[in-house]
Amino acid sequence: MASSALTLGFDADDTLWHNENIFEKVHERYRALLARYHDAATVDRTLFATEMRNLERYGYGVKGFMLSSIETAIQLSAGKIGAEEIQQLIALGQDMLAHPVDLLDGVVETLSALSGHHRLLVITKGDLRDQERKLARSGLAAHFRHVEILSEKDTSSYAAIFRRHAIDPQRFLMVGNSLKSDILPVLALGGAGVHVPYRITWAAEHVETPPPANGRFFQLKNVRELPAVLATWSASL
Repeated sequence: MASSALTLGFDADDTLWHNENIFEKVHERYRALLARYHDAATVDRTLFATEMRNLERYGYGVKGFMLSSIETAIQLSAGKIGAEEIQQLIALGQDMLAHPVDLLDGVVETLSALSGHHRLLVITKGDLRDQERKLARSGLAAHFRHVEILSEKDTSSYAAIFRRHAIDPQRFLMVGNSLKSDILPVLALGGAGVHVPYRITWAAEHVETPPPANGRFFQLKNVRELPAVLATWSASL
């Protein structure tokens, strides 16, 4: 790799391919299933609380969501939910795991333009098997030198990646849709971050105030804008 090359990290869900829109549709069906027990706001609030309580046990991803949704359904129905309805919830989760990988606009062209000049990594969190499956089905794996699937994305996990792959944080740029998981930890370690918001942000990833634009933080509307931002940032190094 040439000395001028940089290391770029890419989040996966809602950065490379659509993900949260799948959860959005399942939430609609979940509310409908529990409508005879509680209103939509109560269902949403209780399910989210259950998910947060269970994160330490189940981690992120569809499987943890399935378990939390079943637990919430039992709670909200006071144990009255039937086996057939539980089976419907399991089927919803299975459908999510089998869902086709739908790439975001501009991803293929952008990765193709950058992978020949820089070291690219996937840095994502979630269920190991599900994330490996999605990457394999995406057709994008050949663009990346390494794949990191984490249980959490915080400063300690990014620091471990930097050590593992001999990455200089000052020559590292992370691209993702979550300020909380993709951008803030990297900025704290001295790297740069490119935020490409997705149209839906899961409540657990919500950040009230974005970091200041200090030459290391950029916000884009589409990943197609990344090469131009990369050229500007790399010129300042």
